[in-house]
Amino acid sequence: MSALLLGLVLFIGIHSVRVFADGWRSAQVARLGPNGWKGLYSLVSIVGFALIVWGYGLARQAPVDLWAPPVWTRHLASLLTLVAFVLLAAAYVPGTRIKAAIRHPMTVAVKTWALAHLLANGRLADVVLFGVFLVWAVLVFRAARGRDRAAAAPRPAVRPGRDVVAVLVGLAAWAAFAFHLHAALIGVRPF
Repeated sequence: MSALLLGLVLFIGIHSVRVFADGWRSAQVARLGPNGWKGLYSLVSIVGFALIVWGYGLARQAPVDLWAPPVWTRHLASLLTLVAFVLLAAAYVPGTRIKAAIRHPMTVAVKTWALAHLLANGRLADVVLFGVFLVWAVLVFRAARGRDRAAAAPRPAVRPGRDVVAVLVGLAAWAAFAFHLHAALIGVRPF
């Protein structure tokens, strides 16, 4: 569990700098330059992510059951992860109504993904991993919306048909992951 926790501290920590230490972040960008900061950010992110994957895999070898989720939570998790994939696609497809309404669809996608997995899994490692991501996403979304209000940021422009693209891309990615990649990469078949 220590590798998982260290990975979460590194990964979530570097992704939280703008929220909790924006002044320090600005000083580092000034000191290292934008590319130097991006390099450091990327390195810490990759190391943190690798530790999360490794630590979660180790924790799954000696599971600690906290509760046994009912079977229906797996179906709900599948539906919620479909929504998360559409939101994730909307973050990258410019001009969607989804992005204009939510403003930060990737963060909402992380919240939805984490909640889905918390509902469907009752082991300690799952609660730690998905619980940390859920709390982080809630705090980051709140901070981002606060920055939007403070800057009086205008809503992004909407272009016709872009939501259809985001939904189709999200649905295709979800299907590929749910029916093939989840089992291959995580070792769990959602269906």
